[in-house]
Amino acid sequence: YQCGVIQSPEEIDALGHRVVHGGEEFVNPTEINDEVITKLEKFSHLAPLHNPANLAGIYAARKLFPNVPHVAIFDTAFHQTIPPYAFFYGIPYRFYEQFRIRRYGFHGTSHRYVARRAAETLNKSFSEFSGITCHLGNGCSITAVHKGKSVDTSMGLTPLEGLLMGTRSGDIDPGLVLFLTQEAGVSLEEMDFLLNKQSGLLGISGISNDVRILWEAADKGNQRAKLALEIFAYRVKKY
Repeated sequence: YQCGVIQSPEEIDALGHRVVHGGEEFVNPTEINDEVITKLEKFSHLAPLHNPANLAGIYAARKLFPNVPHVAIFDTAFHQTIPPYAFFYGIPYRFYEQFRIRRYGFHGTSHRYVARRAAETLNKSFSEFSGITCHLGNGCSITAVHKGKSVDTSMGLTPLEGLLMGTRSGDIDPGLVLFLTQEAGVSLEEMDFLLNKQSGLLGISGISNDVRILWEAADKGNQRAKLALEIFAYRVKKY
């Protein structure tokens, strides 16, 4: 209200929270209570760049606004229509039974919105729309939408899978993790940091994860900046 949008905090009737990972547990907007928070906390390791920050916002908002409903909207929810043959990994089935390891997909709120807007632009109902939606930013994903439903997407168990991103590697050969741990002595903690925060456009270019900076550097002849942009574009087209 300091910006003048509202006159008083008492004008707020409810708060919505974007939560990146809801697993198989949450497929619809859900009112937040202590039980929901406990369930959300167990997904933090699957979205380490996002869920802890999402939860921090929820904790703070519930303290500031204890008497209004808080509702969580999940990035994974739109992708719950992806069929099993598209979301299973080629690993022993017992890991799905034990840990629910599967492809979940992310940026669902964005992909749903873009698909709806595309349907409106084409004068189609959402249930008639089929197409490819792209969410391209520091985090990136692509989704195949068929008749208004997500049927496949580039991200997987975590937001690390898929396209080359700002600081995330995207798809890599799983054997690369084994090689770096065995031959380069990279610990699992270091690997997590390397793949999530030191890779992607930043890792290839050695300069930045900001495309604007990379374009400027490439125009000045920086070959690694140019390579990073070429890899990024190629991966998008490849998907």
